[in-house]
Amino acid sequence: MKKFLAAVLLCISVNGFAQLIQFGPQFSSNITSAVTDDFSSKSSGTDIGFSGFARVNLLLFYGQAEFGYAKNKFSVSQTGIGETEYELSGTDASLIAGYKILPFGKLGNLRVFVGYNWKHYSDIKANNDLSLIAFEQDNSSILGGVGVDVWRFTLDARYLAGLSDLDASDRELKTGIVNVSLGFKFL
Repeated sequence: MKKFLAAVLLCISVNGFAQLIQFGPQFSSNITSAVTDDFSSKSSGTDIGFSGFARVNLLLFYGQAEFGYAKNKFSVSQTGIGETEYELSGTDASLIAGYKILPFGKLGNLRVFVGYNWKHYSDIKANNDLSLIAFEQDNSSILGGVGVDVWRFTLDARYLAGLSDLDASDRELKTGIVNVSLGFKFL
C-alpha cells in the first residue's frame, strides 16, 4: 500500500511540475529594418533563427528564457555614395516576462509579454563598393509582443526595438526587428 501511495504522489508531482516548467525548441522568421536618420534610403530583409526556450508558469504570470542562433539582413544607402547590404548572424538570447490575458484551460492561452534581447554577431558581412564599414558586434533591444499557446504549440509575434548604435562611426544605426516564432513544448 505504501508503494502505491508513493507512486500516486509521484504522478501528481510530475503533473504539477509539467505545468510549472515547460521547455522546447522554437523556429523564427525575422524581418529586420534599419532605424536611422543618417541614410537616405533603407530596405528590410527577411531571415531565420532557431532557439530553445524554458518557461516558468506562476498562475497567470510567466517568465521565459530563450537562447539560440539568428540571422538578420537589411540594407542602407546614401544618394550618390552607394548602398551597403548587411548580413548578420550569431548568438541570440532573450529574457521575457508575460501575463496570460485569456486562459483557455487545458487547451492553451493568449499571452502578452515584454522583455530584453541581446545579440552577439559573430559573423558580420557588409557589402559596400566604397570602403570597409566598422560595425559593433553586440546589440541590445527591448521587446514586446503577443503569443498564443494551443496544446503544446506556441506562436509568438514580437517587435524588437534596438537600443545599441551598431555603426561604429559618427552615424547612428539601430535595428527594428519583427519576429514571428513557432515553438513546441515538450512538457
